[in-house]
Amino acid sequence: MAFRSQELYKKIAKKVGEGSVPKEVMESVKRSLPNNKLVMGRAKRGIYAGRHIQFGNKVSEDGGNKSRRTWKPNVQEKRLFSYIHDRHIRVKVTTHALRCIDKAGGIDEYLLNTPYHKMQTEMGLFWKAKIEKMYEELGNMDVCFFSPEEEAKIEKGFEELKLAKKEARREARRASAKQKQTEGAIASDEQTSEAKQIEGGAT
Repeated sequence: MAFRSQELYKKIAKKVGEGSVPKEVMESVKRSLPNNKLVMGRAKRGIYAGRHIQFGNKVSEDGGNKSRRTWKPNVQEKRLFSYIHDRHIRVKVTTHALRCIDKAGGIDEYLLNTPYHKMQTEMGLFWKAKIEKMYEELGNMDVCFFSPEEEAKIEKGFEELKLAKKEARREARRASAKQKQTEGAIASDEQTSEAKQIEGGAT
């Protein structure tokens, strides 16, 4: 295993937690890491789907003179929704990676279906390992199904709870309105008594 891939594996294991991930998953990560592939520095912080800097020549129109130039990938910062995390993930992606994600049916499906050796970036490998771990935990969870009668009872309970909350809010509003009215009445009584005292003093 090359030095670059060793360092990459250590970072992934540190972020994901080597003890909490199944051993087979981490072994497959170790086998699939690119051994000598040079990856752009900024590509490590996003999902580039194999797109990197391209090199070529700029050819002048009049003389056909060639000068070296580069083409950088079209990188966008996007918020992609992850169903397993139930939130948006802010990530830098290339437009090619966006098309691949749309074709796969979402960021979770893209990361699950893409092999480790094709991810090539630290961030992609980290998210892939994390999502695989979460799906593994979901697979080990016990699932119970309710009969239609029990489901109806649960729905009825939720509706009753919602109505009780509404009623409690209504009562709180009424109480605050009454309190304001009593405070206003007390203040008006104090003003009238002060006015009477002033009138009595003047006479």
